[in-house]
Amino acid sequence: MRIRSLGVIDDAVVELSPGFTAVTGETGAGKTMVVTSLGLLLGGRADAALVRIGAKSAVVEGRIRVPADAAAAVRAEEAGAELDDGALLISRTVSAEGRSRAHLGGRSVPVGLLGELAEDLVAVHGQTDQQGLLKPARQRQALDRYAGDAVAVPLAKYVAAYKRFRAVSQELDEITTRARERAQEADLLRFGLEEIAAVEPRAGEDVELAAEAERLGHAEALASAATTAHGALAGNPEDPEGVDAGLLVGGAQRALDAVRSHDPALAGLAERLGEIGILLSDVAGELAGYADDLDADPLRLAAVEERRAALTQLTRKYGESIDAVLAWAENSAARLTELDSDDDRIGELTAEREALRGELAGLAQALTDARGEAAERFAAAVTAELASLAMPHARVTIAIGQTDDPDGIEVGGRPVAYTSSGADEVELLLAPHPGAPPRPIAKGASGGELSRVMLAVEVVFAGSDPVPTYLFDEVDAGVGGKAAVEVGRRLARLARSAQVVVVTHLPQVAAFADRQLLVEKTNDGSVTRSGVKVLEGEDRIRELSRMLAGQEDSETARAHAEELLAAARVEG
Repeated sequence: MRIRSLGVIDDAVVELSPGFTAVTGETGAGKTMVVTSLGLLLGGRADAALVRIGAKSAVVEGRIRVPADAAAAVRAEEAGAELDDGALLISRTVSAEGRSRAHLGGRSVPVGLLGELAEDLVAVHGQTDQQGLLKPARQRQALDRYAGDAVAVPLAKYVAAYKRFRAVSQELDEITTRARERAQEADLLRFGLEEIAAVEPRAGEDVELAAEAERLGHAEALASAATTAHGALAGNPEDPEGVDAGLLVGGAQRALDAVRSHDPALAGLAERLGEIGILLSDVAGELAGYADDLDADPLRLAAVEERRAALTQLTRKYGESIDAVLAWAENSAARLTELDSDDDRIGELTAEREALRGELAGLAQALTDARGEAAERFAAAVTAELASLAMPHARVTIAIGQTDDPDGIEVGGRPVAYTSSGADEVELLLAPHPGAPPRPIAKGASGGELSRVMLAVEVVFAGSDPVPTYLFDEVDAGVGGKAAVEVGRRLARLARSAQVVVVTHLPQVAAFADRQLLVEKTNDGSVTRSGVKVLEGEDRIRELSRMLAGQEDSETARAHAEELLAAARVEG
């Protein structure tokens, strides 16, 4: 990764190798920024407070090797990203104003896509995760993921049935609790439909009647205009000496016909005059017919206005036009049918809800059984891990129980409360030594024991997570002495099958690393490109000495550091 302007880091490059990498440094040197940087690359929440003071933005760039057929690679290519020599190039920019941008394989992508890829790339285990694992809900989620398909398959069916059960129950409650409102709605719809049926409107009738009313209301003016126009075109029979347009055009055509043989140009004009004469004759005929057909009957006009008034009453209530009124009637008829069938619907929904309740009960029982089987394996694996972490007499158990609820579903022969995840309440219990009663881990373990229990839980949980990289952020807090050596040894074993990155303050843990990175500040309080470096030989011994005694040149600390490294190599 390359990190620029993030927190105390000005510009630094972090090279993580296969196997076990330990990240160490003074308190406040910026070790946590390494974890934060990886979190940003994996879609973590952006915060303007992360941007280094005085910088416009913080930038984290990463190169992650993935097989071409890996789920993360396939999903990235679907988003338009390209692999670079078997690696995904990821970039995340956070501005000082808090805006965030993400790039994947050379393409701009939503930040949420990085979060999707993270599930298949890196498992992060840190102190925040420890606190989360103290919550029963998180413990149930951890157990479910550890159980795999044995829980995932029935849980998926349960969730689907649960969603349908909730939907059916909600609809049933709405129908029964709003019976009065639904009855009132049905009465209003029925009244409206009856009112519309009494008028019997036709589609587009209001437009047709408006045009007819306009014509009837101006019948005299229209007839006078048509008669005058007809006279101008065809002549007035009562005035035989009058001149009309048809006569004038005919005279013009006859004059041209007399000389058309002498000039083809005039022949063409004569033909056009002939066409005009025919057109004038047609228009005159239509005007005569219009005037004859025009009905100035006041009774018809009154009937039209009365019909329009009836239609207006409908458009005021049910739509802007008669077409809209008819559409309202069609929709209302369908809604009325639905409301009138409430009794039948209530019976159907009640039967479906009871069937779904029985299905939920069966699936919840299957979940309880699957979780119980997985809990035994999970507890045994964590207990075995604790034995390797200097807690040989500690025993971890997982309690799976339910809460009685008379309105719940039947599991184990009694009605119990249930949620979207089933009916089980899962809690991790610890008996730190023989004879001690199992208690919730938050109450039954000291600080150092809690860190080891959480580390054991996370290592076991990580073993069920098919990801190639695990990041542990100071999960060894509160651990020291022999227990710290065992923590380092266990992480080294995990690194044989995966890439493990550990941010630690314990030399006993760092000594087991295949590579140790030192994060150190310069005199001005920043971490520069050279501020994250690989420690080898004498440099590594000096850093381990500092971690042991706070003094890099202490002969005793140096001897102890060399002894730790030698022991770790033997273990490796």
